[in-house]
Amino acid sequence: MASRTSGMNPVVTLLLQRIGIGFVLIIAISFLLFVGVEMLPGDFARNFLGQSATPEAVANIRKELGLDEPLLSRYLGWLGGMLTGDFGHSWANKASVNEQLFKRLANTLFLATTAALFAVPISVGLGMVAVFFRNKLPDHVINILSLAAISMPEFFIGYLIIFAFALLWPIGDGPPIIPSSPLLSLANVQLIFLPALTLVVVVLAAMMRMTRAAILNIMESAYIETAELKGLNMMTIIRKHAAPNAISPIINVVALNLAYLVVGVIVVEVIFAYPGMGQYFVDAVKVRDMPVVQACGVVFAGVYIVLNMLADVGAILANPRLMHPK
Repeated sequence: MASRTSGMNPVVTLLLQRIGIGFVLIIAISFLLFVGVEMLPGDFARNFLGQSATPEAVANIRKELGLDEPLLSRYLGWLGGMLTGDFGHSWANKASVNEQLFKRLANTLFLATTAALFAVPISVGLGMVAVFFRNKLPDHVINILSLAAISMPEFFIGYLIIFAFALLWPIGDGPPIIPSSPLLSLANVQLIFLPALTLVVVVLAAMMRMTRAAILNIMESAYIETAELKGLNMMTIIRKHAAPNAISPIINVVALNLAYLVVGVIVVEVIFAYPGMGQYFVDAVKVRDMPVVQACGVVFAGVYIVLNMLADVGAILANPRLMHPK
């Protein structure tokens, strides 16, 4: 058995290990979510019926929802449903959580993908430009702008963008609902422009600075000095020698920021009333709709874990030295 394990491809071994760890983390997070929502102040039955509800009516609602059962019993029942892909029904509107959840998730992924398509190439390109003009005016300007963007919270950036593009230069009106038309239609571009631009600004600075730092770290290597002594110009050195060897840390940075684009969109979606997972999660927390809160939390955690796992595998594939550790 040991010989089989030792002969297994290191990438496959890593993938199996990450899947196992990810599964354990999902179970732990689901329990913490269940207990955390249970500890929130207030009571769903009383909030649903109003303050004038009689104790008998509250007791009937709690019995109907199974809230009169022990915590562990309710958790195990919900966990069994989650593992089979059934997140139950919303307490607030009796609708299927699965149906609403995946519609909202599609909207969030559409927004995050749009932001990533612009943020990733721009951030990597700006990082390479900053390295090329190191300690010169373009480098200083890029660093100042990136520090300013990192220092500002998401909601403040969102409000600045609203002021600029919704009040000074309006680009479109209407409710932020993704229509059924093709993804690249003009209507979709107008509706997601402001939240996508906010996300681009938020993640662009961090990815650019980490790209710059990774390439600068490689630039101090001996083989880079050899390339300089051979007379190669700086852009060629960066493009052919430094950037490919810095791809491993860049992949990790990009993956973490992509995870943020999906998991950290709650503030942005609330600001722009965007019908995604973040808005769905916040609305459910307000009324203590436990099935929805738990489902959103598990999906967010799953996306984060999967992207981190892909980042680990991608970093190893990009660096052959990591595939054969001593």
